[in-house]
Amino acid sequence: MKKYLFLLLFFSVLKTLQAQDHGSAVAPLITQYQADEVMLNRKYPLKRADEYFLRMGRFYQDWLVKLTSLKFNQLTVNERVDYILLKRNINSSLRGINLAHADFKANRFSIPFAGTIVDFEQKRRIGKQQDGRLISEAFEKLKNGIKVSIKAIDNLSPPQANWARQTVDQYQTVFAEAYKFYDGYDPEFTKATKNIYLEVNAALKDYADELSKMAKLSMSKDDGSGIIGNPIGKTAFLNLLKEEMIAYAPEEIEKIAMREFAWCDAEMLKASAEMGFGKNWKKALEKVKSDYPDLGKQPELVYALANEAISFVEREQLIIIPELAKEGWRMRMLSAEEQQYAPFFLGGESVLIAYPTSGMDEDAKLMTLKGNNRHFSRAVVFHELIPGHNLQYFMQNRYKTYRKGFGTPFWTEGWSLYWEMLLWDKGFAKTPEDKIGMLFWRMHRCARIIFSMNYHLGKWTPKQCIDFLVDRVGFERANAEAEVRRSFTGGYGPLYQIGYMLGGLEFRALHRELVGSGKMSNFKFHDRILKENNMPVEMVRAILTNERLPENFNTKWRFAGNL
Repeated sequence: MKKYLFLLLFFSVLKTLQAQDHGSAVAPLITQYQADEVMLNRKYPLKRADEYFLRMGRFYQDWLVKLTSLKFNQLTVNERVDYILLKRNINSSLRGINLAHADFKANRFSIPFAGTIVDFEQKRRIGKQQDGRLISEAFEKLKNGIKVSIKAIDNLSPPQANWARQTVDQYQTVFAEAYKFYDGYDPEFTKATKNIYLEVNAALKDYADELSKMAKLSMSKDDGSGIIGNPIGKTAFLNLLKEEMIAYAPEEIEKIAMREFAWCDAEMLKASAEMGFGKNWKKALEKVKSDYPDLGKQPELVYALANEAISFVEREQLIIIPELAKEGWRMRMLSAEEQQYAPFFLGGESVLIAYPTSGMDEDAKLMTLKGNNRHFSRAVVFHELIPGHNLQYFMQNRYKTYRKGFGTPFWTEGWSLYWEMLLWDKGFAKTPEDKIGMLFWRMHRCARIIFSMNYHLGKWTPKQCIDFLVDRVGFERANAEAEVRRSFTGGYGPLYQIGYMLGGLEFRALHRELVGSGKMSNFKFHDRILKENNMPVEMVRAILTNERLPENFNTKWRFAGNL
């Protein structure tokens, strides 16, 4: 009987969750679109080939047509948000595939041998038996073609060399997988091709190595930082701002950052004076950095800080935290290699702790200790755990999960940064040292806007970005280098770093509009945001204010005021 009641309860909860996900008439289309896109990307492994570009272009065009079957005027507020975001994603992907195809056409001369690999992979895909003798001859020509390309490498510009290296890496991976399909399973094929296959593979590796050397030496020679990124330029930057629904131009965004910086400067001077350092806030900052736990004690501190933040937000009646979320978070240590890209905490399902390892030299150990002192840690642990990223991911996996595909750093990082602002306002900082810890991170987020935007607009080099973090925010140099390296080579999008402060300001403006006016409680406001899942904050605003968006929606929300 108990087992029967348990199953009944389980299926009742499951049905409720499914209803929450699919209460929107658009949700099933979103789920189908995401599944179809994943399937096609599995089907066609060569992402830099005409076949892939044409197939994906047709896929996105077909989906735009499919969307027209929905009667937009009959959609609810939630459904209109889903429709607008799905259409945005499809248009963005279509634009991206067209730009990538144009790049391919402009740079394909650097891989003139690619047709042989494409043909081999296409036949493997349908399981076609391939004549070992003919394939051996084709591989011989392929090897010679690669060697010719190596000799002509000086004809490539640094960006072309970088593009070619990435492409050759992809082709080599696909070529090896395709060959494994036959190797050992078709005796005649294996006997005829084994040696020449190894020669082709070696030639591809040699070409990739030469391309890497050329790109690295040419692209970093004038900077000296060793950090090689890919600044996207103003046109692409503006397009991304539009897709992320940010209604500010780059010049206005910099003004927002400088305005927030000015607030931080004023508060930093107050805290410095409280500590007895007067206007010399950098001396106060150095004093704060020197207050770090004894070796081996940092994880214990993190655990205590996590629980302190949870207790604080509950005591202030700011948010309802599920008991299982409090139980489920974990921690692990970042390796020395990981800390070259992440000199501070990271978080999500677990909190990742930056801390000295035995393999570091003494200077690196000291910088890591100073950069993760107890006051910096107190100001960032809740950002990574609860009510920050860990709680976000907990809720994302349980409510309107189909919206994960609409993810944006302005929601993800903006939420955690917003909590830094809210906890400051609620008096979470107990001492001037705690205030400086919180202000360091807030200045850091202002600086991220300025250095990342100037880099992508072609105004600053990575070295200038590093110097800015050291001089303006008070970074340890090794930590500044890691921060810039992570920003430009860590796989983050060009707008990721500006998403922290701008997203935080969006949530803060929405909080003032709804909670400050008495229309919502803190509990309801924060709960609704998390249960709507990840999306541009302007779309969160539309849902919470019950705004019926038009089909031809264009971003217009001036959340930071007119500048």
